[in-house]
Amino acid sequence: MRIGTALLNGQPAVVAAASDDMAAAVHAFDSMETLLAAPRETANAIVEEATASAPRFAVAELTWLPPVPRPGKVLCVALNNSANPDRIISGPPTPALFTKPTTSLTGHDTPLRLRASYGRVHPEPELAVVIGIGGSDIPHDRALRHVYGYTVFNDLTSPTLRAEDTFHYRAIHPSDSEPDGVRYVESWVTYPARYKGSDTFGPTGPWIVTADEVADPHALRIVCRHNGQIITDDNTANLRFSVAEVIAFVSSYMTLETGDVIAMGTALRRANSGGGAVQNLDLVARGGTVEVEIEGLGVLRNHVEHR
Repeated sequence: MRIGTALLNGQPAVVAAASDDMAAAVHAFDSMETLLAAPRETANAIVEEATASAPRFAVAELTWLPPVPRPGKVLCVALNNSANPDRIISGPPTPALFTKPTTSLTGHDTPLRLRASYGRVHPEPELAVVIGIGGSDIPHDRALRHVYGYTVFNDLTSPTLRAEDTFHYRAIHPSDSEPDGVRYVESWVTYPARYKGSDTFGPTGPWIVTADEVADPHALRIVCRHNGQIITDDNTANLRFSVAEVIAFVSSYMTLETGDVIAMGTALRRANSGGGAVQNLDLVARGGTVEVEIEGLGVLRNHVEHR
C-alpha cells in the first residue's frame, strides 16, 4: 500500500496509489497522522475501499506535501554508510543522530529554495523510516514491528553553513586535582540548525510504502540523479547500522511517537558512469533538478529555485 499527502481543493488530504499514474482520495482520515494512529487493519481496509471507489487524480498533477507533514521529530543518522569508517578519524561505536525541524520538510516536485549566501549545498539520498507504533526502550527483536513504512528522503546539507557555525574553543571541565577548580579542554563543536535545517532542506516522499510491501529494507538500490545524470548508485545493504538497531538505540534515549521520521544515512557510492561524489554537486551554483530513487519506493524529484 502506498499513501501520501497532497493538496486537494487547496487543503491537505491523504491520498493512496490506485495505480502507477493515479491516486485516490482517502477522505475518511483528515490527516496522515490520523491514519497512522488508527488500528492497522482498519486503516488498510479504508484505504483499499478508497482506491477502489473514491475519486481519482493524476499523480503527475498533484501538489505534494511531505507524506507526514508535521512529524513530532525528524531524526537523521550521521555517517551511517559502510564507506564512512575509512573517513572517520574518531567517533562512537553506536549510531549518532541529529534532528531536522519539520519546517525543513518539503514535498515531491516542489522547489528547493536556496540562497547564494548558503554557499555550497549538496543532496544526500537516503531511505527514511516512518514510525507507526511509538514506544521507548524498544528491544531490537521487536523494533521492526514499530515501523509503519518507508519513504524517500533527501538530506540537503550546506558545508558552507556548517563551517560558519563551527566553534573552536576551550570547553570548561571539572578540575582533576582541585575540588572547586576547573580545567580547559580544547574542543570543536558544530551546531547543525542552519546547515541541516534551513527551509526545503528535507525533501520527502511522495509515498510511504507500508512495511509489509518491503521484504528487506536493507536490500534496496538507491540512486541520486542531477539533471538525469546518475551521481550515486548505492544500496541500503551498505548501511552500518540497521533499521532495527537504530530504533532500539534511539528509543533507549527518547520516546518514539507515531509519525516520527528517521532518515537512515546517505548513499555514497559513486556511479560507474562517472557522476562524481555527491558532495561535489553544488546545487546553489548548478541549479537544476535532483532525483532520489529507491527501489520499490519510487522517485523523489525537486528542482532548485534561487531565492
